[in-house]
Amino acid sequence: MNLNCKGDRGRRRHDGFSMLEVLVSVVILSVGILGVVGLQAAALKANREALNQSSASRYGREIIEMMKGNPSIAGVTTAANNPYLISYQAAVDDLDTLAAQSTDCFTGDCTTTSDAAARTAIAQWQVRDWLYRLNHEIPGTRVEICFDASPYTNTGMPEWDCSNTGTVVVVKMGWTRRALNSAAGAAQAFDLANTPAVVLPAAF
Repeated sequence: MNLNCKGDRGRRRHDGFSMLEVLVSVVILSVGILGVVGLQAAALKANREALNQSSASRYGREIIEMMKGNPSIAGVTTAANNPYLISYQAAVDDLDTLAAQSTDCFTGDCTTTSDAAARTAIAQWQVRDWLYRLNHEIPGTRVEICFDASPYTNTGMPEWDCSNTGTVVVVKMGWTRRALNSAAGAAQAFDLANTPAVVLPAAF
């Protein structure tokens, strides 16, 4: 009888999990958690990129509507006489001098001068205000607004260069973002300088 009791106690000592089983379980759980964390990080990046795409499209349509509301200025093909035609990169250009206007249309009357001067002042004020708001929402943005008969390369990729010809104004926008090629080297890890993220045309 005593022998049976000892046997029962011996078997009970071997019940439960061994240290090796616990360690294997911890490793498997850790791998799963790391996978979830990586997935969440990728989701956050994708969400941020989608937000920037949406904001850029909205700002692009906004500046196009401004131009359509001021066609006598927006239709001028020379940048010197058309404040809407800009080449701006946040890391390089000074916003305070890019589109400086003679009259602040918030505090002053932009229509008291001659018609052409008034329309030019309104365009200058609109562009400067637009860029300030754009930079606040999408820091580090790059913008090219130009007449461009060929905004895409022969392979169908958008490009920053403008032909400065034709009757179509193209709004090109980009910002610092990770390259789609995950194997890209350090020099190509961010593709701000490579291609625009948003290209919106408007005919005049």
